[in-house]
Amino acid sequence: MPSSLQLQKFHNTQDLHKPSHMTTCPTIPPSISSAENILHYHTHVLGPDQCSSAVIQTISASVSTVWSLVRSFNNPQTYKHFLKSCHIIVGDGSVGSLREVYVVSGLPADSSRERLDILDDERHVMGFSIVGGNHRLNNYRSVTTLHAMNEGNGTVVVESYVVDVPKGNTKEETCGFADTIVRCNLQSLAKIAADLDEVTSNI
Repeated sequence: MPSSLQLQKFHNTQDLHKPSHMTTCPTIPPSISSAENILHYHTHVLGPDQCSSAVIQTISASVSTVWSLVRSFNNPQTYKHFLKSCHIIVGDGSVGSLREVYVVSGLPADSSRERLDILDDERHVMGFSIVGGNHRLNNYRSVTTLHAMNEGNGTVVVESYVVDVPKGNTKEETCGFADTIVRCNLQSLAKIAADLDEVTSNI
């Protein structure tokens, strides 16, 4: 079963009947909205200068294999190849822990300080926020959920985020930049998880 990726963008729009500083952005396409807990975790509240997007990746590997990679808060560089190192600076990798990650050269960033907000091993949900560092992704919040496919041994990964739009940039530019990173990360995750699942099944 080949891996595939879908990209869905939803940009903040203002409703005159709602407070102008905040709106709700459902980031998940209707085709998979029936998955358990998916709307709960991937519906975000946006400020007027924020944008949101979601990336959906199918992976030819079991949920348990994919989750073993995603849940590793202290070692995201296993599949996030834009990162060169990671160190836990507060906590033990449980919710509330902080990590300092350093980015490979060539990107408009040096480092990022990130807090683990959600880690649910039963529902396969992981979420983190960027709380510091030198980068363009201010107030970035991300949630990743894993869902077993109805047929076969595959996994559907949904990763959504909210981020500030920097002054001088459009929402399209900001989401385009963040989408590229998330998309590359999930494509890398798909390959590594599929290879790992194959090795495990042959043992």
